[in-house]
Order: sequence, then structure tokens, then C-alpha cells
Amino acid sequence: MTGQPDTQKVLIVDDDPSMRAALRQWIRLAGFATLEVATADEAMSRLAAGFDGCVVSDVKLEGEDGLSLLRRIGSHDADLPVILITGHGDVPMAVEAMRAGAYDFIEKPFDPDHIAEVVRRASDKRALVTENRALKKQLADGAGLESRLIGNSPEIETLRQQILHFAGTDAAVLITGETGTGKEVIAQALHEFSQRNEAPFVAVNAAALPESMVEAELFGHEAGAFTGADRRHIGRIETADNGVLFLDEIVSMPLTLQPKLLRVLQEGKVDRIGSTKPVNVNVRLVSASNLDPREAVRSGRLREDLLFRLNTIELHLPPLRERGRDSLLLFDTFLNRLAAQYAVSTPGLSARDEAFLQTYAWPGNVRELRNAAERFVLNAAVSPQPLEVLVTGHRGAATLKPSSGLRDLMDAYERSLIESALRRHKGHVADVMRELNLPRRTLNEKMARHGLTREQPGNADTVEV
Repeated sequence: MTGQPDTQKVLIVDDDPSMRAALRQWIRLAGFATLEVATADEAMSRLAAGFDGCVVSDVKLEGEDGLSLLRRIGSHDADLPVILITGHGDVPMAVEAMRAGAYDFIEKPFDPDHIAEVVRRASDKRALVTENRALKKQLADGAGLESRLIGNSPEIETLRQQILHFAGTDAAVLITGETGTGKEVIAQALHEFSQRNEAPFVAVNAAALPESMVEAELFGHEAGAFTGADRRHIGRIETADNGVLFLDEIVSMPLTLQPKLLRVLQEGKVDRIGSTKPVNVNVRLVSASNLDPREAVRSGRLREDLLFRLNTIELHLPPLRERGRDSLLLFDTFLNRLAAQYAVSTPGLSARDEAFLQTYAWPGNVRELRNAAERFVLNAAVSPQPLEVLVTGHRGAATLKPSSGLRDLMDAYERSLIESALRRHKGHVADVMRELNLPRRTLNEKMARHGLTREQPGNADTVEV
């Protein structure tokens, strides 16, 4: 059998209390849970989307009859099995019922074992339908998520699986990652692939709001609550009711407001400024930080009890430099999208461009990469330049001829990689060694071969650490 009787329900529809009681007893003895109603309207009100069992209904009901209910259920969900029972059945009625989509038609009096077996088979069929639907939805969601979270690296594959799994819960999620990695994209995906996707997605950047405005924006206020509050203002938390509230840069939230946010998460109530009556809210909180939230707790910027509420689930977005060839795939995707947006031809990438894409550290991550793709597309038709020049501004990089061999290309980009790391870390060799995963002797040899020193332009004031 496919089904799991102990988790499936049977909706019994009969206006005779004694018959409902008898059906309840026989069906529960067979291992199923039961719901019981007396009318067709009551039955329809109990059939929520994804009802995982079957319906057993008498044909003769007070008001709307079982055949009419059958047709209504067919319009609601054509795959939901309906078993009809009658003490007045005849062949024409049975034929009509089967044509209308009835799973089976049983005449009274009947053997309790027989109806239990019919219910079991109908529930097995329903279980198979719901499993297939779940699989199709998972595949569709996976394909949809791939178009939003682009990449083939193991880290991104794992992240997509986590998003699809956790989207089905209401647990609070904390997303961590460097600036520009796409934390809001993850938050939107958690909303889009959840049961809350018809409700609002409200995003708030805690670092972008002046501290004096954060409380009023988040929690709202009543008219007259303070100077300038001439009317009631519904806060962002209330606006997100039944949906998702995304708080970006959560560690930037003023400490004075963190207890109020904690109360919202614990009690589901919002206190508008100037109000004495809390407002009930039902939100899923997704927050994000480009800093280590535990370090923020240690430094006193984030309450530890709030962190425990925020990170029921913690998702980490890796920086682009740790995602292997994803930079190539992302850049190619952006090139095609932007070329279509600007109605120009999609420019091609040279071997030098591809090498730079994979060796540059992309400190601004995906955001910087998209900006580079946009500049590459817009410049291609009038003043094409190597990608490295567009990104770093180093004109010296353009002296390498396009026809240069593989060794020349590798040497040029090894030099570029080390030079960029020296510039980023202001000549601190220990940091460069750590980023490039090179021992000191190897780094020193490569710097000497490429004519590089710690005192590159802009690094004159650096010292060894």
C-alpha cells in the first residue's frame, strides 16, 4: 500500500447522527482519522487545499445532495476520491455517480469490512496523487530557484536545497554573508516558495534608517504620539502581517529597540508608539548580517536573547571568490540579460577576460560582478576594453597582446591576483598569504619574479605584520 492510514483523514458527510457514529467507528478501527459533518456546505469548508484523505458521503443529505457535493468537490480538486453511499440506489444513479467522478458507489446495508477496504484503496490513491504533486512542486520550485540563485558550486547547490526545505517552515532565519553576496535574494526565495507567498514581503534595512526613525518605521505610531505625527502610521511589522519581514543589517538595530522586537517574536504583538493596546501580528522574520552576529553579541551591539530568536535557522552565503567557476556562469547570465535590456549584441569574452573573472577576488561579490557586466556590455560597442581594465582601472593590463600564449596569460593574471591582494590588504603580507593560501617563501618568490613589492601605489604607509 502507498498510503499511511494513521496520518490520513476521512471526511464523513451524513445528516444522520447514528450513521455518522457507525461510519466513524468502522473507519477508525481501520486505522484512519475522521472528520464528520452533516451538510455539503460544511463538507466544502473542511476541504482545505492538499486534503490528504478521501470523502465518504451519503447521497441523501438535508439540502444539497451527495451527487451535487460530488460535482463541487470535482471542481475543487478532481483527484480527491469521493465514495457515495445510499439506501435508495439503482443502476442509473450509480452510472451518474461514476460519470461524475465518484471513486466508488456502495449500497446500504453494507459490510463494515467492505467499506473499510474501499476507504483504504481510495486513501492509497490519494496518497499517490499528493506525493506526485509534491514531487512536481519540488521540481518546479527547484527550477525556479536555479534562475534566481545561479551557480553550480557545491555550496550553492546545498544552499538551494536548504532554502526549499526551510521555506516550508515558519522558523526565523538569519542569513549571513559579505556585502553584495545576495542575502535579500535568499530572503525573497524563502518567501516566494513558502505558504506565505500571497502575503506581503516587507524589507527594511536597519542600517539605512536614521536611528530616530527606526522605531516609528518598524512599530508604527498613533496620531499625536510625537511632534509631527499628525496621523496614524502603520509600521513595517504590521504591514508584513501573515507574510515575511526581512530585516537587513540586523546588528545595526539600536539596542533600545531590540527588546521590543524580541517581544514581537515571542508574543506576536506590536506596540505602536503612543498606543496602549497591542496589535496582534503573524510574521515570519528573516534577518541578515554581513558581520558575525556572535561577535556583535560579544561587542555589545546585539542582545544574545534576540540572537537566539533570530537564528533558529542560519544560512550562510559564501563569497564569490569561494564559488569556483560560478563567477563565469553568473557573468555570462548577466551579459545576456543586460544585452537584452539595452537592446545591444552580447559581447564575447576573451581568454584574458575569463582568466580575470576567475582569479579576481571580487570584494563586492555578486553586486560588483553585475556592475562589471553592465559596464562591459555598454562599452563593448564603442570602446571595448579588457574586463580587468574596466574593473580595476589599471591601464597597464591592456599591454598584453590578445595573441599571447597560455604561459603569458597565466603569468599576467598571477601578477594581477597578487597585486590586487597587496592593494586590498595595504601591503600586509600575512593577510595576502592567508587570502591566497601561499606560504611566505612562495609568495616572496612570486612577488620577486613579477617585480612586486609591498610598497605598491597606495601602500607606502604599510608595515609588516
